[in-house]
Amino acid sequence: MMKIRATVICEHEGHILFVRKARSKWALPGGKVEQYERPVGAAERELEEETGLNVDGLLYLQELKARDTLHHVFEASVVNIADARPCNEIVDCQWHAYGAVDELDTTDATRHIVKSFLRRL
Repeated sequence: MMKIRATVICEHEGHILFVRKARSKWALPGGKVEQYERPVGAAERELEEETGLNVDGLLYLQELKARDTLHHVFEASVVNIADARPCNEIVDCQWHAYGAVDELDTTDATRHIVKSFLRRL
């Protein structure tokens, strides 16, 4: 069965915010779209749950199928950008420069999402 996920790109001054759970690869903030939840609502909720950031606006970028997951990808504008910190199951969150995604320990899906975002700039 296809998993449905909301994935958030949070960009600031040439950097993108990545998060990491314990013993996991770097990922973009986001998570499962709950039953009866709209992807935009999940994107806002997950970004706040994982990083403490409050969404000011979300722009829908694309949908991407990767293996058994359908990613709804959003770009977020946030009010409290300097307050990003790891929350809940997230052990680390870091800003990485646009070009760093190839060196990051991450998944092909994450790399693909970031590169397709960068092509739009």
